[in-house]
Amino acid sequence: MKDVIIENEQLKLTIGADGITKSLICKASNEECLAAGEEIAIFSVTHTRPFNNEVKLAHPNKKTTYQANSVTREGDKLIVGFEVILDQAIIEIKETPAYIAFTFVDFIIPPGAYGDYLRMTPPPAAEMRFLQLPIRNRANFGEWMNVSWDEKAAVNVMATIPFTRIDSERRKGYRVMYADAVKGIKLKGASAALTVSTADKFLDNIAQLEEDFNLPRGVESRRSDFINASYYWSGNVTPANVDEHIGYAKMGGFRMMLMYYTCFFKEHGYGLNGNYDYRDDYPNGKADLKIVLDKIKAAGITPGVHFLQTHIGLSSRYVTPVTDHRLGVTTLFTLAKPFNKDDDVIYTEQNLEGSVMDDKCRVLRVGGELVTYKGYTTEPPYCFTGIEHGAYKTNVGDSYPAGLVIGIMDISEFGASSTYIDQNSDLQDEIADKIADFFNVGFRFVYFDGSEGANIPYEIYVPLAQYRVYKKLSPAPLFTEGAAKAHFSWHFLSGGNAFDVFGPEIFKEKIKEFPCEEAPRMRQDFTRLNFGWWGYWAPGASPVGTQPDMLEFGTSRAAAWDCPVAFMENRDAFAKHPRNADNLEVMRRWEEVRALKWLTNAQKESLQNLEQEHILLINENGGYELAAYDEISNADKNIRAFAFERNDGNYVVYWHATGSGNLELNLDSKDFVLMEQLGKPIDNSTVPICNRRYVKTNLPKAKLIEAFENAKII
Repeated sequence: MKDVIIENEQLKLTIGADGITKSLICKASNEECLAAGEEIAIFSVTHTRPFNNEVKLAHPNKKTTYQANSVTREGDKLIVGFEVILDQAIIEIKETPAYIAFTFVDFIIPPGAYGDYLRMTPPPAAEMRFLQLPIRNRANFGEWMNVSWDEKAAVNVMATIPFTRIDSERRKGYRVMYADAVKGIKLKGASAALTVSTADKFLDNIAQLEEDFNLPRGVESRRSDFINASYYWSGNVTPANVDEHIGYAKMGGFRMMLMYYTCFFKEHGYGLNGNYDYRDDYPNGKADLKIVLDKIKAAGITPGVHFLQTHIGLSSRYVTPVTDHRLGVTTLFTLAKPFNKDDDVIYTEQNLEGSVMDDKCRVLRVGGELVTYKGYTTEPPYCFTGIEHGAYKTNVGDSYPAGLVIGIMDISEFGASSTYIDQNSDLQDEIADKIADFFNVGFRFVYFDGSEGANIPYEIYVPLAQYRVYKKLSPAPLFTEGAAKAHFSWHFLSGGNAFDVFGPEIFKEKIKEFPCEEAPRMRQDFTRLNFGWWGYWAPGASPVGTQPDMLEFGTSRAAAWDCPVAFMENRDAFAKHPRNADNLEVMRRWEEVRALKWLTNAQKESLQNLEQEHILLINENGGYELAAYDEISNADKNIRAFAFERNDGNYVVYWHATGSGNLELNLDSKDFVLMEQLGKPIDNSTVPICNRRYVKTNLPKAKLIEAFENAKII
């Protein structure tokens, strides 16, 4: 028997006749991509236990993986044999210039493999690993895409359908990258693609793969001019206030506006999710929504919508008065005795050990009724105790027979006001139709919130739930983001996840701790993240409120990694914050810099230094200038001041955090210049402290800093 060669213009894969992969060459660099000396079969099949009688008697009865021990090629198909068992597998291959596709077609079951006396549908395969490669480590590994790469080569195993399980296992010096077909999800027809190229060609290959398999265009969206644009977020845009929101968004230079579904639809927490009934502010429904969206677009801002596609509110019509059978349950039980309307105990056949005990999540679905329980037993007779009927205003049934299957509701861990959809039903498609009905009015991008609310295995159902909605949206979104991601979602989640809100007092440290830690990892997946939901506080709501230096730090770190931010409006804080104009001006400058692609690679590298803060200045000529600056400590927390140097002298930018006044500064007026803007001196007989202003001097920097350390508001 001879080796099997699979190749295209960019790669050459050599498989031994014994099923062991011998070589994987990146042709452009002539690099060997496999780990040396690791004899790992390229295919394997897993059975729940041995079923062939002789195998069953000779080997332990347990879940068992059988490795491939023979591979032959017949045209575009590989015929695979396995150790111990007689089954064979058919793997179809497609060699294209950009990638090699592998599809699991079917099993070949030789006569007598399981005996004529076994009444079953052979084989008893739980999983088919139809691609498995020991890829040696490189400088970068993108865990989302499943790609190992450096400047010489990029190796990727990627799903071409949402039902294929893609992952890797870490070993010493390499990773086993694999694609699995899973029974109960999709066994026959599961497919994946192998790409090997230099890193600069990698995304071109993925773009071709997406086109050939009619997948969402993840590469195209990542190359869009919109991909690094931050957005203005609101949960309360109406026909009556949309002009006000547009005004604030334009002050901040935002090109995108993301609107929470609560802008348009009635809601109570997440309790009404799924109904999508228009608020009274939209008496004409979609017609009023179109007016709002048209106004936003006319202002040069692209509208997007933020929803929770997997959540169904516990006060919605899907729950009360009769609970929809398509809502998710986490564990199923069988009634051991009839359950009647006056009973306060439910008897089950199964041990209840490990059942949910959070006080808001102890909810059982019994037919179309929800009931709550207070406890349970773990010794026979097994029963739920402390039953209360008709939870969430559901109709109380007279009697439920023994043998009825009941289940613990999959209540959302986020507030317990909603429950999740069973992704093995058509309810997600029904909700997708509702979402598409309003998205298609004129929205252009999407945030998939609550995406972790899916069935196990999450690596399949998290992206699949998103995809079921995505396919209904027309035109296809420019890009999407989401609260959770898994492998297949790379094709449409163009930005990954936004971190949740951090208050002003901890904002800078949390930016360092979370998004700045993730940003370089996301780069390894050839993508960016959103640097977070940024709340906005006026002084008093927090000790000092949101300040310009906080926004400057956060948005500059995001720009260092070509990432956007999500700026959450707060109209009440906008009206009360004395530095509102300064705060929004910080955002405006950085958004323009993003749009202009003004930052150089050297500047981005300097911004990645988390211990050095920076300010984006508008210089005397009206152009942008980036300067490193350092905070000046003062006992009065209302004085915020930062020192920086430019070629023509030493500077301090300063402002009053919570109000206004005059600054007592131990400097002679002849020794400094006071400017409201760089290059535009103003009278310095008094030194007002209110909005951001600049002091310039030719005195030593230390003397200028000392003056502001000892400054007082008078």
